[in-house]
Amino acid sequence: MNRSFNISEWALTHRSFVWFLVIIIVAAGGLSYLRLGRNEDPNFTIKTMVVQVQWPGANITDTLQQITDRVEKKLQETPGLDYIRSYTVAGTSTVFITLKGSVQSRDVPDVWYQVRKKIGDIRQYLPQGIVGPFFNDEFGETYGVIYAFTADGFTQRELRDYVEGARTRLLAVNDVSKIDIFGAQDEKIYIEFSSQKLAGLRLDRQALIQPFRHRTP
Repeated sequence: MNRSFNISEWALTHRSFVWFLVIIIVAAGGLSYLRLGRNEDPNFTIKTMVVQVQWPGANITDTLQQITDRVEKKLQETPGLDYIRSYTVAGTSTVFITLKGSVQSRDVPDVWYQVRKKIGDIRQYLPQGIVGPFFNDEFGETYGVIYAFTADGFTQRELRDYVEGARTRLLAVNDVSKIDIFGAQDEKIYIEFSSQKLAGLRLDRQALIQPFRHRTP
């Protein structure tokens, strides 16, 4: 009668080999533990980009035909493209580009560069007076800490200067890569004209105002 294989008996007769396997397994386990990811917010790549173009004063039909359609057709040439989705309202065109899951994370930045380049190629064919295009491919960024600043007795400008100083110091801290400021009040400059002096100089008030309307911050 054939005897079945007895693993305990085999281990007792091959002790040196068994100890060798045990050492290898323990070493492999220890090495795997040291390389185990421990990030609270692990890095991952979101393969979606948003392209937005604004056309102040345009209606929804013109925005759709002259901006959204042109942008979508050009972006169909994007390598690794999965699908394109768009959202259009009067004066604003928003296009979402999503890549296939098979696209390697290391190749995504180059694809987004190609997207920017392709939109740049058709920029001259888009209507006059548009604002943008704007690109957003930073969906994967997470904020670990949020600070709120308040100050009694200080102006908005003084508070902003203090926050900017804190931002500069915090960026020097190890592992801090980006800091965004939300809620900062935009500054405004008010220009007043003396009607008497303008009349004496024979200057048109609208002619003085017009150059400021075409300037951007």
